[in-house]
Amino acid sequence: MPIILEIIGLTHFCFNFATDKFDGKQPLSLTIEKEFAQNSERVKSVDQHPTEPWILVSLYSGTVCIWNYQSQTIEKSFKVTESPVRSAKFIARENWIVTASDDKYIRVYNYDTMEKIKEYEAHTDFIRSIAVHPTLPYLLSCSDDKVIKLWDWEKDWSCTQIFEGHSHYVMQVAFNPKDTSTFASASLDGTIKIWNIGSPTAEFTLDGHSKGVNCIDYFSCGDKPYLLSGSDDFTAKVWDIETKSCVQTLEGHEHNVTAVCVHAELPIIITVSEDGNVHIWNATTFRLESKLNYALERAWAIGHLKGSDKVAFGFDKGTIVVKMNGSHTWDSVDLQA
Repeated sequence: MPIILEIIGLTHFCFNFATDKFDGKQPLSLTIEKEFAQNSERVKSVDQHPTEPWILVSLYSGTVCIWNYQSQTIEKSFKVTESPVRSAKFIARENWIVTASDDKYIRVYNYDTMEKIKEYEAHTDFIRSIAVHPTLPYLLSCSDDKVIKLWDWEKDWSCTQIFEGHSHYVMQVAFNPKDTSTFASASLDGTIKIWNIGSPTAEFTLDGHSKGVNCIDYFSCGDKPYLLSGSDDFTAKVWDIETKSCVQTLEGHEHNVTAVCVHAELPIIITVSEDGNVHIWNATTFRLESKLNYALERAWAIGHLKGSDKVAFGFDKGTIVVKMNGSHTWDSVDLQA
């Protein structure tokens, strides 16, 4: 039987679950410690710096903050716009922050000097999400105008490709880390589309949610690629990209699933929802193993990077950073769909 914990404001806990590969003889132990908590106005996005102990937080109020979770202090805080900033990302190789907001603008800042590098109107409606290419000078943006755009900052942030095909708001875009020439998009039309950056039309569509799709995340088990999605139908789904099929539906949230994340190092799936809960799922059995609630109302965002043991969460009332450690990694488990 899985151990299911419902925890309010607890800073540390440990639970065990067995993976199929180990036949229950080698339990996978996971510890979660709350390292940072900061109350604020509604958080719309969180992003982690790859080398500094920084969390980038964008707020519905139009403000962006950089928090140092080690010193528990604020590094930077500045007003970007009077509109909600729904997405903000570090571009660490350039020492930049890039923001996208409801006023339809993308803005770029040097986070050392706070100089504004670039500001331009990118869409004709609210910008929901941006994604930074891991190696090339590319930024993807998606919007309520139903369009996805590719921007090249080495060409003065010119738009080099437009991707069309969704029939409702496009809520998130994400590059495929195993094949960075492809990316996925999630839309309130209820579908997920897979694209190639060289083509304006989608390669294929994943259709299985009964309501709009808010969020997506790529992951791999061995060499096999998967996609995780979260929806207004209160579920998350695991998709086999090669067979273009849903292999598992994760049920347990009581409201819209707003952000999803597959931990880069540990075999766990993390989902958050407007029900205020953080759900931790066993990525080998897909069981719900733990439910966390930090009493900060609705949850909107997850921030996590490969190589980091930190995961950040954004809520209506603030930000939480936790440290996660486990006894096994993705290399030691099999995905049992």
